[in-house]
Amino acid sequence: MPGMVVNVAVSPGELVVKGQKLLMLEAMKIQTIIAAEHDAIISEVRVYPGTQVETGDLLITTEPAD
Repeated sequence: MPGMVVNVAVSPGELVVKGQKLLMLEAMKIQTIIAAEHDAIISEVRVYPGTQVETGDLLITTEPAD
């Protein structure tokens, strides 16, 4: 979804669990929470608050959690 990153709730190296909030996007005054689809370790955060994003942009990369 095209929009703007409102906040980023994780940082590289952090362990996240399924359903945990990763970041929040805003498009047309509607805020959407992006949550983890599975347990993982955050490898890289490629956006910051205020970043404009488009459909298909890579926002966060993860590694499987052991």
